[in-house]
Amino acid sequence: MLSKEMNERLTRVGPGTPLGNLLRCYWYPIARTPELDVEPVLAVTLLGEHLALYRTDSGKLGLVAQRCAHRGASLAYGIPEEEGLRCPYHGWRYDHTGQCNEQPAEPADSTFKDRIRIPAYPVEELGGFVWAYLGPEPVPLLPRWDVLVRDDLVRSIGVTHLPINFLQAMENSMDPIHFEWLHAVYGNYVQKRQGRPPSMTPRRHEQIAFDVFEYGIYKRRLLEGEDPTTSDDWLTGHPVIFPCILAVGDHTRPTMQIRVPVDDTHTLHYWYRTEQRPPGSPPQTSIPIDDVPYMHKNGRLVVETINGQDMMAWVTQGEISDRTTERLGTSDKGVILFRNLVLEQIEKVERGEDPMGVVRDRAKNEPYISIAREGVALRAFDIQRELTRAADREIAAAERA
Repeated sequence: MLSKEMNERLTRVGPGTPLGNLLRCYWYPIARTPELDVEPVLAVTLLGEHLALYRTDSGKLGLVAQRCAHRGASLAYGIPEEEGLRCPYHGWRYDHTGQCNEQPAEPADSTFKDRIRIPAYPVEELGGFVWAYLGPEPVPLLPRWDVLVRDDLVRSIGVTHLPINFLQAMENSMDPIHFEWLHAVYGNYVQKRQGRPPSMTPRRHEQIAFDVFEYGIYKRRLLEGEDPTTSDDWLTGHPVIFPCILAVGDHTRPTMQIRVPVDDTHTLHYWYRTEQRPPGSPPQTSIPIDDVPYMHKNGRLVVETINGQDMMAWVTQGEISDRTTERLGTSDKGVILFRNLVLEQIEKVERGEDPMGVVRDRAKNEPYISIAREGVALRAFDIQRELTRAADREIAAAERA
């Protein structure tokens, strides 16, 4: 179990908190690019900060604090102009650095505007997302993960708004054992209750292991009946990219789950999926998006899919899991490792150092950062993933009806 103080250190993401200072050293997707095509100014929240994301007619991006410094009206309802975002209340305008550059009601020779600045942050587009960086300078490079930039892939993005602290999702990624129980045993139980045949054969984990690497941790498992000399899931495993990404799938269908810490008790979960683009087919020009619900309209949590089962386990822990009451066993060594890694990286930031995985070497970032993934051992899981995606679509369609 953890002390209350340690649980707070591991979960509070707001400005000035130890974890918040660490998390601000990384880039996060805060919107999908098509959202700005529909509405050029969006209200977004990241790491507990309420922000206004905007794009001008010429395509310039900006991200500033929502609250206008004048009378506090929301800039999320502002007017995007080439010179910045104009407040709808009295017309104060702020450039992409947060500097106020116009106050229409003030005298023409007034220097008042020069003394007004609101928080503003860098934003970049990549892979169908708008990414934001809320940390200190110098600004690191936005990591060009392979799934975001490879031109031989077709992409789609699912989104879920979860009422949880992001650490609950990340700890799940460091817990291989839940696969045989939550997804196999429990998943089969759900199938049986619905009058369907079992969807997975439960197999016991013979071994689990974790390897820290430059960008995070590789999680490896060996299931009963598998050969340790040939199993990709044991020899390679799949990576958890620090601090908030799970990467799975093989080279032909790499995927990412990106858990964006909105605030202490909310997580924006992106399901970034890819498939190999058929030879000779034209490049993808737009990325389809869909909702992945965690709850039915009747208030019951979704447990009919692998994704839903994971989310059920996260959500039922509460908004912030009370780790003062937990009892960890030997199979939880991955969870313990991740927590210790978070604490180590917090200490590095407190010493003024870069935490792990911050990218500053352009040579490493170009043309993209390739992440090794398991392949052969995940064929059965790929089948389950396709079933889950089909079920997700059915559930979403039913909820919209």
